[in-house]
Amino acid sequence: MGGEITRDEAWALLTEFNKDSFHLFHAKIVEGCMRYFARELGYGEEDFWGVVGLLHDLDFEMFPEEHCVKSQEIMRSRGLSERLIRAAASHGYALTVDIAPEHEMEKVLCAVDELTGLIGAAALMRPSKSVADMEVKSVMKKFKSPNFAAGCSRDVIRRGAEMLGWELPELIERTIAAMRSFELTKQNPEDVPEQIQ
Repeated sequence: MGGEITRDEAWALLTEFNKDSFHLFHAKIVEGCMRYFARELGYGEEDFWGVVGLLHDLDFEMFPEEHCVKSQEIMRSRGLSERLIRAAASHGYALTVDIAPEHEMEKVLCAVDELTGLIGAAALMRPSKSVADMEVKSVMKKFKSPNFAAGCSRDVIRRGAEMLGWELPELIERTIAAMRSFELTKQNPEDVPEQIQ
């Protein structure tokens, strides 16, 4: 794998270190959002943004205490580009690493990572179990309820919005649109982990 990596190579690497269906599903959700924002923001590097999203939690399942640290070691040992390594690790800024998000792509990753979990959990509460009819006000209500999807850090989401210079409702609206653009539960029901079906 020299420098840049294909989507298939990235998936093989991800599944080498991650077996839990929930983690793999989350990786696909973030990948889809990153691809959407690459197009939406006019960068045209959809594959690269997607791979960053796919691999952002590469080390989380096996090395949760070294999250965003161990992933750098793994990627370097496979000869991946420093650009990819830095981008994927930057979402752990101020939590586990001191790699501050600088590129807009890194800021998007920080902003949508936790937020996709919150939106996904809110969607499952709806009769449709889908983001297709999700409204910003519903997500805002859940956002303000600290016990709902408590594992999704509101501080990280807020910080991501601030880094991008977007108001929180705008970030939520755009992330819902991103999730609608590929909704896995509709296209590939076999991708949905049992615990969230």
